[in-house]
Amino acid sequence: MRGLGEALAALDTRLRRFTPRPLAVAFSGGGDSLALLLIARTWAQDNGRRLLVLTVDHGLQAAGAEWVRTCAATAGRLGLDFQALRWTGEKPKQGLSAAARDARHALLADASRAAGARVILMGHTADDRIEALRMRQDGARTPDPRTWTPSPIWPQGRGLFLLRPLLSARRADLRAWLIAQGESWIDDPANTDPRFARARARSALAGGGEPGAEESVASAGRLALTCVASAWGGLSTRRGIVREAHPAEAARFLAAACLCAGGATRPPRGERLMRLAAAVRSDESFKTTLAGARVEADAESLGFWREPGEAARGGLTPLRLASSEAIVWDGRFEITTQIPDLTIRRLAGTAARLPVSERRALAAVPAPARGALPLLIKDDGGVTCPALAPVEGVRFRALAKDRLQAACGAIEREPD
Repeated sequence: MRGLGEALAALDTRLRRFTPRPLAVAFSGGGDSLALLLIARTWAQDNGRRLLVLTVDHGLQAAGAEWVRTCAATAGRLGLDFQALRWTGEKPKQGLSAAARDARHALLADASRAAGARVILMGHTADDRIEALRMRQDGARTPDPRTWTPSPIWPQGRGLFLLRPLLSARRADLRAWLIAQGESWIDDPANTDPRFARARARSALAGGGEPGAEESVASAGRLALTCVASAWGGLSTRRGIVREAHPAEAARFLAAACLCAGGATRPPRGERLMRLAAAVRSDESFKTTLAGARVEADAESLGFWREPGEAARGGLTPLRLASSEAIVWDGRFEITTQIPDLTIRRLAGTAARLPVSERRALAAVPAPARGALPLLIKDDGGVTCPALAPVEGVRFRALAKDRLQAACGAIEREPD
């Protein structure tokens, strides 16, 4: 089968062997995902890995529950662990496809994290790349599927990566291979429903066309690895390194640094990002905000941290903490507490109430960044900032550095 060698090579290159962590497989029961599941099962058996099969029912098709049962039966026949996931709640009238995609990624991420998986295998093919190109030609912003990317959903997808090993394989070849093995698959009628842009692109192509090389995305991994992260969530680097980088590399790094320092869910694009890149290349010192991040530059350094005055996104809203449950606050910090009855909010306006040792540590934080630091408030009124000093009974982790390296392509294979 054309593309099989490339698929196995991608699995060999990106995944670790003989580790107890499971590999998650997104399985719809369609031909592409069935071929992926069979190939991944063979690879996993040869390399000492366990697969977890995840099927999402979006609740949009009358046959959805039956499809889940079919997927469960396939996983059982193959001797694989299976979990059904369901998108519940009210569905939007506008942007349904995008909402369903985000819901699917969130469900897959939650289930994968709970199982200890760090990689989710997905069955996109060369045909998906051709269709995405056609959709972009028609004005859509559909990205080119790539072999290896961090999960696009935040914060559920933190620490998770997507691997698409079938991007060199054609859909028709996969189906011919499945038929030769006596396999059958589910055909989702949405794939031919003209109400959806992807279905229209698929119909227009009707199997024709050939994919070009996978679109090159400027890697900013080198810049991310030179970036220094602080315990309080800030990022800094030498301005000269970014100024001298290729413009595409610098733009990707700047977008990712703003995204990660600001805790946002979508990176900045377009004219505002280009203005920031131009300012970095200049000789002028400057201060600006972008994607919830404050960016400050002098002649030598470039710093990124959360803009405390940017409250429109709502991430700085106070939040009650549940004991032993890991939560992400403001998209920037993961916190797990064993202390009951805690609330987290931004530090602004309460610095004078901190313990003396924490007030001293606060002096080392740039003044504009202090107001957005996390503050833990006990029911008795006591306060502490876990970004300034360890707090007994609280596990605290700043996420910006790991997220930045993943977003910039510095992490090239399954984390250990």
